[in-house]
Amino acid sequence: MDKALYPLKFEPIYQYRLWGGRKLAHLLSKPLPKEEPIGEAWILSDRKDHASKVTNGNLKGYTITQLMKEFPKELMGILVDRFDYFPLLLKFLDCKEVLSVQVHPSDDQKSYIPKGDTGKTEAWVVLETGNDSRIYAGLKEGTDQQNLRAAIQNNCVADRLHSFVPKAGDAVFIHSGTVHTLGGTVVFEVQENSDVTFRLYDWDRTDPKTGKPRDLQVDEALACIDFEQVNIGPAKPVVDAKQSNTEKLFDNEHFILWRMKYKSLFKVGVNNEPTILVGIEGTGNVVFNAKNHEIGKGDVMLLPAELGECEIQPDGQITLLQIAIPGKDKSKKS
Repeated sequence: MDKALYPLKFEPIYQYRLWGGRKLAHLLSKPLPKEEPIGEAWILSDRKDHASKVTNGNLKGYTITQLMKEFPKELMGILVDRFDYFPLLLKFLDCKEVLSVQVHPSDDQKSYIPKGDTGKTEAWVVLETGNDSRIYAGLKEGTDQQNLRAAIQNNCVADRLHSFVPKAGDAVFIHSGTVHTLGGTVVFEVQENSDVTFRLYDWDRTDPKTGKPRDLQVDEALACIDFEQVNIGPAKPVVDAKQSNTEKLFDNEHFILWRMKYKSLFKVGVNNEPTILVGIEGTGNVVFNAKNHEIGKGDVMLLPAELGECEIQPDGQITLLQIAIPGKDKSKKS
């Protein structure tokens, strides 16, 4: 079998969440599981318990974990020595109801991170909103550990959280240590490859599957909060001076993300570095080795480092997110 790499597409992994809904059925082609709330679709995941599988070409059925072991240099290029597993986790979230109020540790808070895992910085791109949409991002000024703990005990945590009503297209950066939650929205999420979450508060609800409230980790959450992360709002996109149809939404030590809207041929990818593409609207074809590889709404495509730059031919207009993994000495920016 020819095992040369090419643009790789992956099958989404659906996750039950009590706060989820059924809207991901309109975003992704894979049918949702039985009639239960689906809150997350993990579209690129190199986790031991949930490893994404290739859906196209000669490597169909391979997991991203297998690819990282068998083709490390070809896949990661100049980043090959930095990572034993793929460092980002990509998701679509259907937040029909508001998630728990939560926080994630930073990479240097080792005592709160299971062995082999990392901290968790993440970011959202808002795709759909509704009448009850709200994003909680950061604390209100003047909030400290004492009055936040009191708010938890008195079931009034929301009074201590900064929030705003999002609109489609908003980009929100959630650095590790930031208290956050959201509801009434469908978002794309990019994050460090970590599943470490500490819940501060869960709105006094019961999980219908267990008949019990979900566990809270108040002490751990309070220990991991960065109380200087206050009043977080939408990020300001930076339009590319040379390509007005490309705007940078996030640029930090873990990931760089651009939003691209084109009607004619354009280029994606970087020589000797992996690139991830996520389809938001429309369809098109990534052209590699004179072959077309279709990408459309809800699709994720990984361009291995050895592919270098590729061209995309849109069918009409296409909107894509392009994600890169920064080099080793990347300074902290958002």
